[in-house]
Amino acid sequence: MGISVIVVDMLNDFVTGVLKCERASRIIPNIQRLLDFARKKKIPVIYVSDAHQPGVDEEFELWPPHAIVGTKGAETIEELKPVEGDYTLQKRKYSAFYETGLDSLLKKLNVDTVVLVGLVTNVCIQHTAADAFFRGYRIIVPEDCVEAITEETQKTAIKYLKVNYGSEITNVQELMKSISLRGETHASVPLRK
Repeated sequence: MGISVIVVDMLNDFVTGVLKCERASRIIPNIQRLLDFARKKKIPVIYVSDAHQPGVDEEFELWPPHAIVGTKGAETIEELKPVEGDYTLQKRKYSAFYETGLDSLLKKLNVDTVVLVGLVTNVCIQHTAADAFFRGYRIIVPEDCVEAITEETQKTAIKYLKVNYGSEITNVQELMKSISLRGETHASVPLRK
């Protein structure tokens, strides 16, 4: 069995647009490093991003309209655009698993471990981790590749992911080192103290 990197909502609307996360710029270089590494190691990279229909989405009762299909806001930021060989899926709810086909794709790729990166830790990352846990996936979260609106929210969400879903909390450097040392794509990553 293997590992896959799931990139969640690294979209213009979340990084610079209507739902801008001021802290998002901190994780972009780390995600870039991880994606370059994953592609070299033939680890599948899967983008799952919001793609809402204008005017008919329940999320717009909670949040301003965002990531509307066909708009610049719904596009992945330039620094992290998918490349040939990556997979892209669209979602309309917080979880990357909800009605996206992600679970089927992971099964076809023989993946049992997901590495979650992107925005925001306490919403879409947390709900994706929940669905991964319910489906029996091992979950790894490099905490320097996910971000929330505030430091307090980030810390609370990271703790929640670890306590409630058994997520392995690491950082990008430790994750890449662990995979390289084992020379395989399903390396056991040590928990960060």
